[in-house]
Amino acid sequence: MKLPGSLLARTFFLIAALVLLTTASWLVLFERAEAEPRARETAQLASSTVNLIRAALLASAPERRPDLFVELMTREGIRLLPAEPGDQLEPLPNDRFIALVRERIEALLGSHTRLSLAVNEVPGFWVSFRLEDEDEDEYWLILPQERALRTFGWHWLAWGLVALALALGVAWYMASRITKPLKALGTAASAVGRGLTPEVLPESGADELRHLAAAFNRMAADLARHDRDRAEVLAGISHDLRTPLTRLRLEAELSIASETARDAVSADIDQMEAVIAQFMDYARGDGGEVPIPLHLDALLADVIGRQRALGRELGGKIENLPPCVGRPRALSRAVTNLIDNAYKYGAAPVDVYARREGRRLVVEVADRGEGIPPDEAEGLKRPFARRDSARSNATGTGLGLAIVERTVRLHGGSLELLPREGGGLLARISLDLAEASGQ
Repeated sequence: MKLPGSLLARTFFLIAALVLLTTASWLVLFERAEAEPRARETAQLASSTVNLIRAALLASAPERRPDLFVELMTREGIRLLPAEPGDQLEPLPNDRFIALVRERIEALLGSHTRLSLAVNEVPGFWVSFRLEDEDEDEYWLILPQERALRTFGWHWLAWGLVALALALGVAWYMASRITKPLKALGTAASAVGRGLTPEVLPESGADELRHLAAAFNRMAADLARHDRDRAEVLAGISHDLRTPLTRLRLEAELSIASETARDAVSADIDQMEAVIAQFMDYARGDGGEVPIPLHLDALLADVIGRQRALGRELGGKIENLPPCVGRPRALSRAVTNLIDNAYKYGAAPVDVYARREGRRLVVEVADRGEGIPPDEAEGLKRPFARRDSARSNATGTGLGLAIVERTVRLHGGSLELLPREGGGLLARISLDLAEASGQ
């Protein structure tokens, strides 16, 4: 049997199974422990009644015995009947309690004693006896049938069900108390994995859970502080570098007579500024951008429009997509980086596709370059990673795919670098509609 998937359901299932098995075990033990004393009591009652009747009948004259039968029936409520050869006996059920009663009665009254729950279709607890062991005549003592049958107490079942419901309720409460902090921890860890700073976890509950929550809070605070420090350092470096770069650009315009040399210096300065901008994009992450409702198809149309304004021809197809929640600037930057990579490292034509697949929004940027071997795809998502063939003829920093990977992960999605059918590279972004909010 397969256990449920969640820890709460598994813990509750195991505790509930333990409660049910323990209750069932106690019921079986109680039934077996209670059967023997009750069987002994029933057998003792029947044998004592038989012995008293036998003594009374033996002490009376034979001609007075019929009157004594009537007297016992009317005044004491004891039913006595003479046994007939043609009496039809209902067999006793194959039950441990009945077997114990039979064994005890035969031990007290003799092995010739017969028992039945109905004789000639008349219900009751029928016990045969003889006045003397050597007598051929037999008599029936008829006791209430309830003496030989174990009736089920339905009121006890109701109380048992109430107790079981309370036990299962306590089990659910215990399981939820254990799993609720772990679920909150899992949600917070997922947020950290997407580059977010989660809310502080409550440090309550059992000692182990409190220590775990405290350790996670310290880790999250340290990571947030490191991110802030890194952003501040890079922002300071960017500011300090842009000032001399601006002076260099001005000096080049004023001091270099050759237009070719001046354009070359200006291009180098532009490249340095682009490198600084990519460093800042990577360091910024989401830049504190708050997720908002957006239409991804409209956002992609805007990105494609800006790319075409730069003279880039883009094909493909953008389908109508349902609204989602995300960070528009970060998503625009991610798609723009993929298009830039397609032109830098791939070859035209470059196509952009967008569609919905179930609960996911899929955006693809495809080119007709030489593509990427599958074993190198994951490594190129790391910061500053570039293929050897791209190092000599491209002017990037190796942060473009890292920025895309971080942005997609921030939105609960994934980035795949796949071979394109017919040659080239297919960069696929998949965003989960349920996770796109980045919460």
